[in-house]
Amino acid sequence: MGIPFLATAIFVYTEAETCGNKANHSFQCKYIYIRSAPLQLTSFEDITKSSRHIFLSPHFDDVVYSCGGSLAVQVNNALRPLVITVFGGIPSSGLELSPYAFEIHKKMGGANLDAASMVANRRKEDASALDYIQANYLWLDYLDAIYRGNPAYYPRRELLMGGEVHPADIEIDKQLAQNLVALHERLPDTVWYAPLGIGRHIDHQIVCSAADRLIQRGANVKLYEDFPYILEEGALEERLNELGGTFEPAFVEMSEMLPIRIEASSLYTSQVELNFGNRANMRRVMEEYTHGIRPVQTPGFFALKDGQG
Repeated sequence: MGIPFLATAIFVYTEAETCGNKANHSFQCKYIYIRSAPLQLTSFEDITKSSRHIFLSPHFDDVVYSCGGSLAVQVNNALRPLVITVFGGIPSSGLELSPYAFEIHKKMGGANLDAASMVANRRKEDASALDYIQANYLWLDYLDAIYRGNPAYYPRRELLMGGEVHPADIEIDKQLAQNLVALHERLPDTVWYAPLGIGRHIDHQIVCSAADRLIQRGANVKLYEDFPYILEEGALEERLNELGGTFEPAFVEMSEMLPIRIEASSLYTSQVELNFGNRANMRRVMEEYTHGIRPVQTPGFFALKDGQG
């Protein structure tokens, strides 16, 4: 599904853990982590002007994996970011899993669980992770791609990762975009964060496409690197080339918040083996990736990436 980016500059948003020299001014990073009760919202109508930063997460883990440090930094600065999980719907109890979906269930430790039970468990994981970070959250009712269609729209990995969006799913893109644009019109000062779609997972493509409507309406949208798909060599460049348009990197300094990001990510227990093999490897790849990023001085702006200096 092609996405025509109309803005002259789109910011590719990446987390960086770094303390040191910023624009030739030395500084020290120091945070006091403030905790207060987060809120689970139930609909778009619950979203108020207090949600100055809204993160769009295709699945339950995506924003925490990719932007968990940024969430923690915002909370530490007395903000209350909102995470909207788009494909968070609970399937009907009678849904029959495709062989591919069943294989994914097994890797998530749910070989004996039906789709409804698996998603209910994943919602609990998400609530635990976002409660830990202290971010508000909203689950939309769209089904995960592996549960959509009868027969399944995406019965093989190559269709789910890197394939084309099924024609029946175009309606999801339209509905989601309409709801996001309506929310932008009500809250025009909100900053949005959406997946760039690295790895071309179908659900990430759909959310990225819907976010493009926000860009076209003049919303402040930052596209974040999809973790762990960004770890694939050449994946970022491939996605940027596919989308076209003009992109500029924007970096967030998350400093001491990397342990919070890692701990919150580990609370998605069903996803650890599927995405990383084990918890130790998850910690390793997050630390290696973020520690490898350094401040970069580029013409016209100072870019920082989630790395430790």
